[in-house]
Amino acid sequence: MSHPVMFDETDPHLARLRPICLALPEAQEKVSHGRPNFFTRKVFAIFGGSIKGDHFSPVARRALLFLPDASEHEALLADERFFVPAYVGATGWLGLSFHLTGGPERVDWDEVAELVDGSYRLTAPARLVKELDSRA
Repeated sequence: MSHPVMFDETDPHLARLRPICLALPEAQEKVSHGRPNFFTRKVFAIFGGSIKGDHFSPVARRALLFLPDASEHEALLADERFFVPAYVGATGWLGLSFHLTGGPERVDWDEVAELVDGSYRLTAPARLVKELDSRA
């Protein structure tokens, strides 16, 4: 049995996140567990999630889930916009709540791009990270 779709394809936050993710070398998108997942060999970003014990929390429903560098994990959690998502949080992932930030015009998309870039670098094959570095 497949998961129900748990996002709105016309969500303006997703519309801004998608090109950031898909601009990375060989990045692709697939819907998995009802949500957009961005990946190369491994997933590096997810749009939307849940919080343990509250699968319908508005804080997580419209969020970027990403894998931060371990050295930044605690500092990010000190910011109220960040949370530990259900399921992937156990392996170090965090979420950035767009619900707590506000409309897409209030989101710092440069910050989002940096978080996505860092997560990509931690999960993508070395050859793709090298290709990304050569673009700069």
